[in-house]
Amino acid sequence: MNTDVEFHIRQNYPWTKLPANVKQSLGNSQREYEKQVLLYSIRNQLRFRNNLVRHVRKDERKYYEELLKYSRDHLMLYPYHLSDIMVKGLRITPFSYYIGIMEDIMNSEKSYDSLPNFTAADCLRLLGIGRNQYIDLMNQCRSSKKFFRRKSARDLLPAKPVEISVEPWWTAQTGYITEDDIRICSPAEKKAIDKMIDSGPQLTGSTEYNVVLSLYNRGFIYLDVPISDDSCISVPPLEGFVMNRVQGDYFETLLYKIFVSIDEQTNVAELANVLEIDLGLVKNAVSMYCRLGFAVKKGPVISAEQLHPSWKNAPSLNRLKSTVDPQKMLLSWEQGSPVMEGGSSATDTDTTSLEEADTGSVSSLSIPAAPTKRIAFLFDSTLTAFLMMGNLSPNLKSHAVTMFEVGKLSDETLDSFLAELEKVESTAEGEAQRYFDHALTLKNTILFLRYNKELTQDQGPDIPNIGFPLDMLRCESLLGLDQATCSRVLNKNYKLLVSMAPLSNEIRPISSCTPQHIGPAIPEVSSIWFKLYVYHVTGQGPPSLLLSKGSRLRKLPDTFQVYDRLLITSWGHDPGVVPSSNVLTMLNDALTHSAVLIQGHGVHGHGEIAHIPFPFNAEDLKGEFSYSNMCVHKALQKLKENVDLEHQCGYITMLNANNRHRRRASDSAECRGDTHLGGGLDNHGSNESFELVTEDNNGEIKGKTDPFSSEDEWVPLELCFGMPLFSSELNRKVCQKIASHKLCSNESLQELLHSSRKLSLKVLSFVQSFQDGMQPSDLDSGVSNPLSQPPAESGVPLPALNLIFKDGQLKEWSGRAPPPLDITALQKDQHT
Repeated sequence: MNTDVEFHIRQNYPWTKLPANVKQSLGNSQREYEKQVLLYSIRNQLRFRNNLVRHVRKDERKYYEELLKYSRDHLMLYPYHLSDIMVKGLRITPFSYYIGIMEDIMNSEKSYDSLPNFTAADCLRLLGIGRNQYIDLMNQCRSSKKFFRRKSARDLLPAKPVEISVEPWWTAQTGYITEDDIRICSPAEKKAIDKMIDSGPQLTGSTEYNVVLSLYNRGFIYLDVPISDDSCISVPPLEGFVMNRVQGDYFETLLYKIFVSIDEQTNVAELANVLEIDLGLVKNAVSMYCRLGFAVKKGPVISAEQLHPSWKNAPSLNRLKSTVDPQKMLLSWEQGSPVMEGGSSATDTDTTSLEEADTGSVSSLSIPAAPTKRIAFLFDSTLTAFLMMGNLSPNLKSHAVTMFEVGKLSDETLDSFLAELEKVESTAEGEAQRYFDHALTLKNTILFLRYNKELTQDQGPDIPNIGFPLDMLRCESLLGLDQATCSRVLNKNYKLLVSMAPLSNEIRPISSCTPQHIGPAIPEVSSIWFKLYVYHVTGQGPPSLLLSKGSRLRKLPDTFQVYDRLLITSWGHDPGVVPSSNVLTMLNDALTHSAVLIQGHGVHGHGEIAHIPFPFNAEDLKGEFSYSNMCVHKALQKLKENVDLEHQCGYITMLNANNRHRRRASDSAECRGDTHLGGGLDNHGSNESFELVTEDNNGEIKGKTDPFSSEDEWVPLELCFGMPLFSSELNRKVCQKIASHKLCSNESLQELLHSSRKLSLKVLSFVQSFQDGMQPSDLDSGVSNPLSQPPAESGVPLPALNLIFKDGQLKEWSGRAPPPLDITALQKDQHT
């Protein structure tokens, strides 16, 4: 649907008041506009009254029936904000709605993964049907067909809801109740119903606990989760979240946007203002979080006088958490067993909502509160994958799920997260070692950035120097917000952004002038273009050929004939090392859907790699070049003149393609890329697919190296801004340099702001210079026309020309008759 049309429907514009251009986009048809109004209203589960749809569809009941059918067919969440209509008018409770959805997908024999994430979570909460239970039900359903004891899906599904947990600050309202229903009620239940009818909605905590559950299970009442303008919520590590699939409907999109934006200090009204989203929608989303047990309402919610005595022993909100050992829970209290004001035992994190103040989190007990902004550590989904796959510690997975689905771990939950990381062992076997290494290095990074007084020594005399709190944010979740909204969220809460390094090529890094960003300044700085920029300004780098999408190679260019291994990077993907012997087919296949960068990596097997951390210390820049003193390399000196390496942190990857030693897999080396994810080389040195370049865990080369390698043999391969997590030693060195060079001081951050802008302009100008002046495409060379290329998903422009870096120069490559390669020196090396 046209965004202009959507805007005018949302603002309740009748046909007569539509601008001429919008009418034209609808073919000047009022009927078409009315059709769009109905479709938009149903998709967005809008209330009939006070919305434009009431002028289009006269039958209110029929409209709600269509809305319900659409929601059920598309497996959307139950429209709780319309409960008064759905329960009282249509007699459709959340339980009956989800039973209908389950029946539909079972009859269609769809997999459990067909349920969207939040819908699956609500089904688990109300029906008690998760993945394993669903598989069991499907097996029963299929077996009944085989043995002529046919049972319908409905016969196998539960007849009433499982016992849900209810918070005392929720409200209960009467549903559709007949006289026959009243007859089967107990006196206490009748009394509760009469009170709701006479006095309106009642706090559940003011009514006997078992009465509330009994009336709810029979569908006589429905529960609202009230959220006010000044409500604040916290998001503990997710329990009971189902990771199936993302559907993309309006409410799910909203839930994910608010997940990554919300924090414990911002109330709902402020959040709606920052996101520029209707306040009612934000309240609906926050209400849903609390209902599903994914968020906790903070502050006083019900007084001790209002709380019925039966609630003292009521189970906590999220029943899936009730079996967790209290010492492993998110919140703890210093003195004995926590007791609510009403006298009931608080056995879980969610009872924070019953306390007068937020005294629950570990950090609030140990760290003095200061009205300060935070540091944001930006990570990508690669890190969450490592934490999930490694089976590293018993309760680490819930934190990893939170990092992926919420897109955020706030400072308040980091104590619990660090406690789990502490349990991770330092050694593992094979591929699992990478997962363990990332977890341990992540722990060290959090401990370094969080409440580190060394980083905040210039805060002024009036401000207590306790360091900054730390939030962890997933880049992909932030990119779900539009750029202006993302900027407002970051500026409101954060003083500094720090990226992990390297960020995956499959995402677009966050661009931010304020708050300042220790990481890629713009997406181009984290792309293939920046590699070429580094080679261009230093005049050094491995032989590199950037081919535009649609190009085809008849043979491997002569430049790469002497190489045994090539580094291949498809546009928007992470690089891989492949044997040069069978690379041509893979390259041409990749070029049909992507631009590709080909680079020489190793003449004798894999090339040798070293990582040089920056900023450089004064002593690093003294003396002659040697393997242990690589900072004085002339390429790095030129790079230092063109790129600000003093107010940023990160590492430069150096490559020596003439590595004469075939290292064993057992050789431990910091600076190499010979460990592979997803199947390494076989005995014959071949592999059908690209191998992902990965790093080992150490910070120094300890395997066989060539101590006599000359400066000319080493060239810069890549420059990455941010904090490396793949190597504990490299990470330790970068942390030391951040502290010693005072990168987080106000003065340094101001310099970083200016230098990041300058670098951004230089890189953008560099990219543009190789995009302009494109000649008509030459059919023989296979150069595709840039006008036919779609924009890159990351926002980084795709190459319009085929470019080659060779002999210290970057220039256009025609593909017809490349200049001959002088391989005399390389051949001499081979003979010796």
